[in-house]
Amino acid sequence: MPSPTTEPAATTTTDGSTGPKTGSPVSTQVGLGSTRIADVVVAKIAGIAAREVDGVHDLGGGAARVVGRIRETLPGAADLTQGVTVEVSEKQATIDVAIVAEYGVAIHDLASGIRSNVIDAVESTTGLSVTEVNVTVHDVHVADEDATDGSSGN
Repeated sequence: MPSPTTEPAATTTTDGSTGPKTGSPVSTQVGLGSTRIADVVVAKIAGIAAREVDGVHDLGGGAARVVGRIRETLPGAADLTQGVTVEVSEKQATIDVAIVAEYGVAIHDLASGIRSNVIDAVESTTGLSVTEVNVTVHDVHVADEDATDGSSGN
């Protein structure tokens, strides 16, 4: 009996178009059918898990955060994948998370907590093996920045 093929299938993208997927969707043959998990699903799970860690102020780099704030003003348009990039193969995932840390938090401990939470969430939810979680800290948020609304004093 020949083994099932692992070629990428056509999937619906986030903009609604249908076409070949650039990254392989997860495809596992189990008894009577297969299960496919799109990259965006893994990215959402990772984004939610990263935001749950104390000390994470926001996800994404500067431009992504500006677009995210604008998007948040629209009903139902929150982007849970902001700041998260994933590469998903048939049984494994590599995840990159870009964050803004709260000032005063030990960044090495924060990164370790993010890795642990993201790995636990993705592996338990999808069954994929997470090979690595890369954390990039783009900025440090100081609580006083919110109070001054970005203006500088004398």
